[in-house]
Amino acid sequence: MAKLAFRAQVLRAREAAIVAAAKHLLAAKGFDAMTVDEVAAEAGIAKASLYKHFDSKEAVAAAAMTRVVDTLLAALDELAAQASPDTPPLERLKAAMRWALQLNQAGELPALPAPNSSLLAALAAHAGYCERLAAANERVGAWVGAAQASGELNPELPAQALLWTLAACACGPLPGLLRRGGTHSDEQIAEFLLATCFDGLTKR
Repeated sequence: MAKLAFRAQVLRAREAAIVAAAKHLLAAKGFDAMTVDEVAAEAGIAKASLYKHFDSKEAVAAAAMTRVVDTLLAALDELAAQASPDTPPLERLKAAMRWALQLNQAGELPALPAPNSSLLAALAAHAGYCERLAAANERVGAWVGAAQASGELNPELPAQALLWTLAACACGPLPGLLRRGGTHSDEQIAEFLLATCFDGLTKR
């Protein structure tokens, strides 16, 4: 029994290394440019060993994306615990966006998959990912709805459009593009993007 338990621990550790490697490569290169060979090399294992855990590149990426949503859910729990009961919903949304932008700038937040990517189909078929994403959407969507009800966000816009706008801002390429310019700090870049996302481009 002890040997079986040890083997199970080894398998779990190897799978965790594969998922961590895939998450990093998804953030650095995107799904289409990432290869299974690169994931195996970064995880420090043979490609054949990787296929003992995942049968395709899509399966590896779906597991990594599920881990990302787990991280998001934990962050949302922490932000909710830190906020006072009278914290405005808009400030909660901004705090969540700051966290996501920091993750993006650290190279730990994969971009949203392209509409024609085979990863989308894999994610849609991954029950764990769908359940976690629905939970995250419900939590952030509640803040969006409250901010619309209080007049902090435009109540005429569909809530789903606002959710996707926030996701596109957090997971998009703009933080990296601005960082490569070398003119502003990560903190300044995050505030620029928050202002653009929530306040728009017109002068107030």
